[in-house]
Amino acid sequence: MNGLMLVARREITTQVRTRAFVIGLLITAVLAAAVSFAPKLLDSPDSYTLGTVNSQQLPLQAAMPAATFEWRSFPDEAAAKKAVLDGDVNAVLVDNARVLTDGEIDEELGVLLQSVNREAKLGQAALSVPPLQVQSVGADTRYQDARTGIAVFLVLILFFLLMSQVVMVAMGVVEEKGSRIVEILLSSVRPWQLLGGKIVGLGVVGLINLVTILVVTLISASVSGLTSDFPPGVPGLVAGVLVWFVLGYAFFATMSAAFGSLVSRQEEVSTVTTPLTMTIMITYFVAFYATNEPTGTLATVMSYIPPFSSMIMPVRMAATEVPLWQVGASMIAMVLAVAGVLSVGAKVYERAVLRTGARLKLGDVLRAK
Repeated sequence: MNGLMLVARREITTQVRTRAFVIGLLITAVLAAAVSFAPKLLDSPDSYTLGTVNSQQLPLQAAMPAATFEWRSFPDEAAAKKAVLDGDVNAVLVDNARVLTDGEIDEELGVLLQSVNREAKLGQAALSVPPLQVQSVGADTRYQDARTGIAVFLVLILFFLLMSQVVMVAMGVVEEKGSRIVEILLSSVRPWQLLGGKIVGLGVVGLINLVTILVVTLISASVSGLTSDFPPGVPGLVAGVLVWFVLGYAFFATMSAAFGSLVSRQEEVSTVTTPLTMTIMITYFVAFYATNEPTGTLATVMSYIPPFSSMIMPVRMAATEVPLWQVGASMIAMVLAVAGVLSVGAKVYERAVLRTGARLKLGDVLRAK
């Protein structure tokens, strides 16, 4: 185990001391902060479509000149509900006392309706003005936009981090093999220690990037006020994302190291790792689909199947409420898959890493004794 930690420490210090890593980390932090502030910086004057049923239009335009208000009149409440559910209107004022919405009303619009309604009725010499009753005629979708945004953000981050770290592992293995440095290293440590140290070391580098992105994003979102729109359970989601990243990285990095040990030249890395990168790409596309259809059959089934689950399950967790037993079952399957891949990958690496020259076939290496 000491050998593994020594190799891991070497990988970490080698990477974090490079100018490319420092610059890349700073750029990543700036981009993460920009994403958190973008909704506020790009916020434009609002436009609302409102309806009335047996009610007078409220003077909202005078209260908020920068916004645009379009009013529609409906003959009865049934027609108004249908318009709300169809998305034709943002809200409908009924009997000057109730507001119909689909889910939770827009915060800015809700405050505006209540304040203007109160001022209008006080102007009629009313002694007291009861607040408008807000009634949802559809499902509660108050956090849906935020959930979708978080899910898309996670898809992009997990994809780029997994892809970059996996490629880095393969390139490192081939570099050591091609330069024959691996022969010197294996005189001091065992093959599984060298393999494990490289995976752990580069994994820590990936975690540094991921933690930096998450921390900067949360801090920036808090400063910009975006966290007020976040659904409950964000700390648990962040912890879950870290765990899923570790599992996904362990699976793909082990496979990457095994495939990388089959070749001796950097030019052959992309060819030998094509099946792996294609798997990551498929995982990315399904995970992106899951941002909008987290409860769909495809996303649900794939979130149980390793290694796809490493990216799809955390995205589903962000996009919708996922039962704890589903998360647990998916994680157990992924842990078992990682254990199996570590066993096979270590065997391939040990048998192939010292064999230089022409590209080795995976089947021949597995059959070798």
